[in-house]
Amino acid sequence: MTALATTLQAFFTDRLVRQRQVSPNTLCAYRDTLRLLLVFASDRKGNAPSKLDIDDLDASLVGAFLNDLEQQRKNSVRTRNARLAAIRSLFRYAALRHPEHASAIERVLAIPPKRFERRLVTFLTEAEINALLAAPDRSKWAGRRDTALFSLAVQTGLRASELTGLCCADVHLGSGAHVSCNGKGRKQRITPLTSGTVAVLRSWLAERAGQPEAPLFTTQTGRRLSRDALEHRLARYVGKAADVCPSLAQKSVTMHVLRHSAAMRLLRAGIDTSVIALWLGHEQIETTQIYLHADLEIKERALDKTAPIETKPGRFRPTDKLLAFLEAL
Repeated sequence: MTALATTLQAFFTDRLVRQRQVSPNTLCAYRDTLRLLLVFASDRKGNAPSKLDIDDLDASLVGAFLNDLEQQRKNSVRTRNARLAAIRSLFRYAALRHPEHASAIERVLAIPPKRFERRLVTFLTEAEINALLAAPDRSKWAGRRDTALFSLAVQTGLRASELTGLCCADVHLGSGAHVSCNGKGRKQRITPLTSGTVAVLRSWLAERAGQPEAPLFTTQTGRRLSRDALEHRLARYVGKAADVCPSLAQKSVTMHVLRHSAAMRLLRAGIDTSVIALWLGHEQIETTQIYLHADLEIKERALDKTAPIETKPGRFRPTDKLLAFLEAL
């Protein structure tokens, strides 16, 4: 086997699984990235993936692979940067095992992430949330399940993976009602529940009648719901709710938008961003600052508290012909 093949296997079994103990999602993301890279390199070099060596994956090939992700696969810059992070992680590990390839490895590690525009987050208004939660048909089992699921998502801001990973025992409806989950980065998080959400979940748990370790939200065959199933159900209800609340038709609503909506509701209620960061399970409080940028009402209230600037409008007049020429361009 080549040095690349042995290093790649050790990277997964030794570095990721044994040393770092990464989550299954991280493992899958790294696996998919390196599989795409090996297939791309195999086509370029004309060798089977198992025959490729470290020097075959030089900086020019990795750069061409990243461009291919954006141009041919239509990946976003965020996805491109995530793929690059996985590649750099492999090459940092390879640098320790194969210093003889240090020159090629160093050039790959020097590839920088690409800058991208940070758009304002999309979130739902109260009217849009109410229309969405009213969309499921509560006369049917699936409709009652989805009402409980999306009510919990909007109120708690749990990620899609956290929602699908919930068990019946994770919901506590007694004094100090809350839901507990193992979130991103293996952080255990406890989120309080409102009286309205408690009522919906109590009704669902009574109907669900599952064992404590059983999934909270399942398909009709008893299997745990997938991320794709959540997005499919959500898109269906958004289309139905748009008939009642037309503004929903102008928004691209995903499960993460429901998470943003929960954060915006807290922010507009005057909750400090440090508390919102804990609520959402953010590793850094700076991540929560995106909601401050998205809320125009907060900026308008801040503007109302400032005194207007008393200035007269004027027009700049260049004093030089050359400057006047440049200003006219």
